[in-house]
Amino acid sequence: MNRPPMRQSTEVAHPNQPLLKEEQSRLSTSSHRDGGAEGRPMLHHTRRPTIRSRSPEHTADRATRRKYIIASGFLVLSLVSFVVQTETAVYIQHDLGWDKPYCMLYLTHGSWSLLWPFQLLILRLQNRKMTWDAFWRRHVFLLRTTGQMVEAQDIHPTSRRSPIPYLLKMTVFVTSALTVAGGSWYVAVNMTTASDLTAIYNCSAFFAYAFSIPLLKDKLRADKVFSVGVAIVGVLIVAYGGHTESKKTPDGTVGTPHDEARNRLLGNIIIGIGSVLYGLYEVLYKRYACPPEGISPGRSMIFANTFGSLIGCFTLSVLWIPLPILHVLGLETFRWPTGEAAWLLVISVIANATFSGAFLVLISLTSPVLSSVAALLTIFLVAIVDWMRTGQPLSMGSIIGGVLIIVAFFLLSWSTYREMNEERFKKVENEQVESGSDD
Repeated sequence: MNRPPMRQSTEVAHPNQPLLKEEQSRLSTSSHRDGGAEGRPMLHHTRRPTIRSRSPEHTADRATRRKYIIASGFLVLSLVSFVVQTETAVYIQHDLGWDKPYCMLYLTHGSWSLLWPFQLLILRLQNRKMTWDAFWRRHVFLLRTTGQMVEAQDIHPTSRRSPIPYLLKMTVFVTSALTVAGGSWYVAVNMTTASDLTAIYNCSAFFAYAFSIPLLKDKLRADKVFSVGVAIVGVLIVAYGGHTESKKTPDGTVGTPHDEARNRLLGNIIIGIGSVLYGLYEVLYKRYACPPEGISPGRSMIFANTFGSLIGCFTLSVLWIPLPILHVLGLETFRWPTGEAAWLLVISVIANATFSGAFLVLISLTSPVLSSVAALLTIFLVAIVDWMRTGQPLSMGSIIGGVLIIVAFFLLSWSTYREMNEERFKKVENEQVESGSDD
């Protein structure tokens, strides 16, 4: 008569079998000593702290806070490296005359191939007591299982097939969008100012949000729309709210030369197209090349840098083909940089690789929308560096626009934090998957 209830209880408790045995032993001892009526309160008392300490609210909040702390570090790294990359690229092409946009694109994106070896070196130093064979097997297993999660977009994939074909296909897909978007940046860098370049290019935040709604199934939230809108207003104020640069024209009058104004407009149009494509690239990367929600930040970082290396390897092995074509057609004569341009190019390439690795991790840990708005902070930083480098003070438009961008970033950060917390709470509550279980 009592067997069906006993079988049902055993099946429900099976995932926590060690805990169940311990509690059954404790309950049996208590019942034998004090009677069954007093055993139940003791069981209830011993389980209450466990339930409270592992409540979905506490677990979700702790996991989200941990991801945000790690993401904050990569945000600072990406901001500094982006400013260095922007200023060196402008100086190399505009002041030193090494105007080779596609070659610079090839070298900078090709440098991403160093992300995985550098990461592997750091991981090896952290686990130097482990034998190389054990370390390598563990690393390959982590990448393979994470790749399976990425392909299935599930932390519990049912398929055990190799994720390599999928990752290679996604590498080509994502790199193509990135190359066109990044190429527009290098083409326009010699046509417009560094502040305009950074401002318009980082309008990708708006397009990232627009693309994330159909591709990532993001909800149209009023607070996000407002934050992105404030950021875009700040961008427009920085780009066009300042004073117009006046220079002496060939006829001796003061104003903006016709050719320069035309080149600046053309450069802004080109970088605007690149902004749209860069927003698409960010969403495509998040949708098809990032692990699903629920895995540890450490695993997300390792996989992000590994995928970045795949992008770099594809760039080095395939995207060299346009170089001789551009050289033969006379569109971009190939010439190695020398002297000051050479070592500044090395700095720019390293800065780009650093920015890209940090930015990929930032997207993986948060969202493409928040990452894009975070990148808008570089506008104010680049304007300040321009002021220090050229001696031209910040305009009131740059200051007001910079403040609006900063406010928008913090508003969107809070909105994204709440959204991530809600999603993780639901996942933890439904599946009881704790953050850090994949470490």
